[in-house]
Order: sequence, then structure tokens, then C-alpha cells
Amino acid sequence: MIKEEEKERVMQNSRYKWIALSNTSLGVFMATLNGNIVLISLPAIFRGIEINPMAPGSTVYLLWLLMGYTVVTATLLVSFGRISDIFGRARLYNLGFAIFTAASILLVFTPGKGNTGAAELVVLRLLQGVGAGFLFSNSTAILTDAFPPHQRGTAMGLNQILGIGGSLVGLVAGGLLADIHWRLVFLITVPVGLAGTVWAYLKLRDTGTVSQRQKIDWLGNGTFAVGLTILLLALTYGIMPYGQEKMGWGNPLVISGIMIGIILIIAFIYIELHTETPMFRLELFKIRAFAAGNLSLFLSSIARGGLQFMLIIWLQGIWLPLHGYSFEQTPLWAGIYMLPMMLGFFIIGPISGFLSDRYGARGFATTGMLISALAFILLTLLPANFNYLPFVIILLLAGVGMGMFAAPNTTAIMNTVPPEHRGASSGMRATLQNTGSALSMTLYFSILIIGLAHHLPAAMYQGLINAGVPAAAAAQVANLPPTGALFAAFLGYNPMAQLLPAAVLNQLPQASQQLVLGKLFFPELIAPAVMSSLHIAFYISTALSLIAAVASFLRGKKGLAVE
Repeated sequence: MIKEEEKERVMQNSRYKWIALSNTSLGVFMATLNGNIVLISLPAIFRGIEINPMAPGSTVYLLWLLMGYTVVTATLLVSFGRISDIFGRARLYNLGFAIFTAASILLVFTPGKGNTGAAELVVLRLLQGVGAGFLFSNSTAILTDAFPPHQRGTAMGLNQILGIGGSLVGLVAGGLLADIHWRLVFLITVPVGLAGTVWAYLKLRDTGTVSQRQKIDWLGNGTFAVGLTILLLALTYGIMPYGQEKMGWGNPLVISGIMIGIILIIAFIYIELHTETPMFRLELFKIRAFAAGNLSLFLSSIARGGLQFMLIIWLQGIWLPLHGYSFEQTPLWAGIYMLPMMLGFFIIGPISGFLSDRYGARGFATTGMLISALAFILLTLLPANFNYLPFVIILLLAGVGMGMFAAPNTTAIMNTVPPEHRGASSGMRATLQNTGSALSMTLYFSILIIGLAHHLPAAMYQGLINAGVPAAAAAQVANLPPTGALFAAFLGYNPMAQLLPAAVLNQLPQASQQLVLGKLFFPELIAPAVMSSLHIAFYISTALSLIAAVASFLRGKKGLAVE
């Protein structure tokens, strides 16, 4: 009788772990897809709510729709992970599914137009970020609880395939759905969210250690969330024009925001070292494999977090127009041409996760970072107007590198922490990853703007003069902040149609109008400056990937898995 009961228990646990894997993978896929789907669909969204994102005063909505979701998610992950250790990971994961789905439904039916509609979208996107925070902070902890140590790498590999895959699928899905109707961009996650919420409520349960007697570290949670939010927002606004300056690093609000954010983060560290129930378990960094895994994760996130954005700028602003695509078509096709990266990750991700269960994470994670470094170096060898086949090979390499690193590294991190701290550890890991991505966007965009501000004015002025534009108008356009031109190309607008006043364009001869508004004029002007900046960004990513490889190698041969 006892043997039969034991057999039944084992069978139930075996079934449950696959339920946990499929549900958490669905949640992570939905959350990451939603993070990127607006990158490609923003032009259709702004047209739908009848707002010109390039108009003065509207850029703030563009910035918040691009970055708000990531900022909210990054700042809440650790807090949500720690709270989940107290109240239950499955329970709060399910709450995240419900919040995310409710926000998606509200986004579909956003009633406002103009600035009101844009503000409504921003607020609801932030609410989606709250739901995504619960999903991201608990998914790996739930999997670690459900799977035995010798299968966690396989589970993490499959889970992270859908996570990274969601971000890449979002690029294509956003373009396809936006061509039909902008509300479909938000509707696509509603049925998945409804099904996932009900499924998680009925099937997921807490199988790990839950510490209900512990208190919530409100002071630590508050200083961390507020400090990181202020810091990330200040860095984000630093890349925007300020007054007559091309960027906002001289803006007193940006400077004070950076200082306040750093002070609050320092205060947070002090609080965590002196409280009985800290939110951020700093003592976990005494575990060698945990510290090395998180350091390599953070560095790799900075190295590749802005990669998609940089490649999209390259494709949309230069390569696609040079190959005959109209600016309106470039958002969709940029996503399609980046699919080889997803293919490389899809092939290698689960394989490396499965093999790391047998042979440990160090070799796979270290090799993955070395392959990523190679991909970044190879990108610097491509001309602005490259042949597509070498680009495909490099994207495949980048995807392979990401796939070899992601699952083994996550498994190694989660294997080393005590069961009662898995929620907080999962949140810490996800926070470092998302914060690294946000910092990467700020870093690389700053490099791009600085390069354009240095090289573009002279090239723009000479090009416009040669096209017959009056000298005064040419000088005015050449000295505009390059952010406007980049955002225009990114959103699928013809940059020159946005930069040149209509009165000036209408006075030009027909041949000059066709030249300035053609597919070749803007890409050929910006190509030298963009490529110079991209090379710097790729060299920095190479260095960060190599340091991440060293950190990954120093984790030890095979971390001790904690049941």
C-alpha cells in the first residue's frame, strides 16, 4: 500500500513539473513578446491614436512607450521575488498573469485620441510591466522547485527559448499585426493571458519552501525601487535633446536624478546589510557560482541588450532603403531579416541546457560568451551596405552564443541557492538582466547620438546644398538634434520629410524633391557616422563578452545543486 502511494506521488510530481514548465514558458513568452512587439508597431499605434510622435512635446510619449515597460519590470523584480518567498511563488505568479491580461484587455479598448490616448497607453503599458514583473521573478523559481537538479538545465533551456524567442517573434508579429490594425498588437496576448491565468490558477502549486513568518523589508524595497527607477529614468532622459544641446546630460533634472538614484542605491545596500530580513540577499554573493553567474549575466546583458535596437537602426535607416524598401516598409522587414538570430537560439538553447545537466554550466556558458564576442567582432567587418549571407551567418552565431549561455547560466545560479530564497534569487537574477539591458540601450544610443552629432551636420549640410536646398534651410536642418532623424527612421517615417519644413520642400524643383525624399539620400548621408558609432558599440560588447566569459569560467567546475 505504501509503495502504491509512493508510486502515485512520484507520478503526480512527474506530471506537475511539465505543467509548471509549459505554463511558465507561456507566461515568459507572452511577457517578452509584449516587450518588443511595440518596437515595430509604434508607427501604426501613433497613427491609430492620431498623434505625430515627431511633433514637439510628443517625444516623451514615444520614449515612455519604448522604455516604460522595461523600467517598471526591472525595478520591481527583486521586490516581487522576495514577496513571493513569503506568500507563495505560484500564487503571485498567477496574480502577475491576471494583471498582465487585464492591462492587455484595457489596451485593446483604449478610448482616447491624441495626447490623452498616448498617456492612457503609457499608463497601461506600465501596468503590464507590473504583471510581467511577477511572471519574470517567479518563473525560474517555480521551475527550480518543480524539477530535480539533474533536469533543471533542460527545463531552463526550453523555458528561455520561449523567453528569447518571444522577444524576436514580437518584432515580426508587431509588423504583421500593425499592418492590419494597431489594436491587434495588444489583442494578441489577451486569449493567451486568459488561458494562462485560468491554467495557472487551477494547476500551479507551491512545491518549494515558503517562509510565511518572515517580514517584508519595506524600507529596502522602497529605496531600491525608487532609486533604480529614478536612475534608469534619468539615464533614459539623458539621451534626449535638452535646449540647444544634442543630448540631455547637462539637464539639471538628469544630473540630480542620477545623483539621487545612486544615493538611494547606496542607502539600499546599507539597509540590506543591517536588517534581519533583507529583500536582496547579499550574502548569496558569497557563493562563488552564484556571484560569477550573476556577474557574467549582467555583463552579457549590457553587451547584447542594445544589440537588437542597434541592428534595427542599421537595417531601417540604411540597409533596407538602399535595397529598395520604402521607409514605411522597413519596420516589418527589419524584424523578418533578424530571424536568423532566433533560429540560432532555438536550435542551441535546449541542447546546451540538456547537456549542462550532465557536464555542468561552465563550459557551455563560457563558450557561449566567446562565440558572442566573435559575432560582435565579425559585425565590425561588415560594410554599411553588406551582402545578406554574411549577415545571416553572424546573426546565427550571435543566436548560438546566446543559446549556449542562457540556460546553463540560469540553471547554475538557481542550483546554488537555498530553497527558501529561490524567489528572491530569481528576482535578483532577472533584475540584473533587465537592468543590464536598460543600461545597454542608454549606453549604445548615447554612443550613436554622439557619433552622429560629431559627423552628421557637415555631411547633412553639404548633401542638402548639393540637392539645391537653400543654405539657410540646409544649415537649420543640419544642426537639428540627430535624435529626431533616428526616431523617424526607426518609426518608418521618411526622415527628410520630417526634418525639412514643408515650405522649403514645396519650393524645390521636382527633381530635387525626388532626390531628397528618395530612398538613397538619407541612408548615404548617415551611413559613415552610424557605422563609426556601431563599431565602437560592437567593440565594447566584445570586451564585455570576453570579461563575462572569464567570470563564467571562474564559477567552478560544477556548482553544488541544492534540492
